Amino acid sequence: MSLTKVNQQRLLDLAKNSIQHGLQTGRPIKINLDDYPAELTEPRATFVTLQKNHQLRGCIGMLEAVRPLAEDIAENAFSAAFKDSRFPPLTADELDDLDIHLSILTPAEPVSFSSEQDLLAQLRPGIDGLILEEGHRRGTFLPSVWESLPEPEQFLQHLKQKAGLPSDYWSQNIRIYRYRAEIIG
Repeated sequence: MSLTKVNQQRLLDLAKNSIQHGLQTGRPIKINLDDYPAELTEPRATFVTLQKNHQLRGCIGMLEAVRPLAEDIAENAFSAAFKDSRFPPLTADELDDLDIHLSILTPAEPVSFSSEQDLLAQLRPGIDGLILEEGHRRGTFLPSVWESLPEPEQFLQHLKQKAGLPSDYWSQNIRIYRYRAEIIG
């Protein structure tokens, strides 16, 4: 489902407004869903990625659709700016240098594979976002991560590390799910 250009811009504006509201109040902006068209109030899973000078400055999101799309964007924009533990909270003087990217995810689907080689052969660079699960460990990479890790082997090794596993780890218990993302911004 592709959003109209008008609704894409509404979501980008909403993300920026939620960050500005957070700078002033310490809380994400509260929205009235009645102010938004139906396609922005359907439950969707999203990530909000913040970049400053082409460097990651925050990225927070949800893998499952648990909130209306507009609300998820507002909450995740605030969290990416102020609650990503990898970075200090955003300051007001950083706002003008910020690039905001929104990823609206499709529902994740399990990938069936017989071996690590079989899995690697099925990956679609630039298209697939992946979720890796092994026991209580879990990690995900958005499709945009292919830009910095273009080879399937590299992508999977780094995803294992993100999930807290060694890069050469393999087990028959690994579960992989794939999703796509509509990128805005």
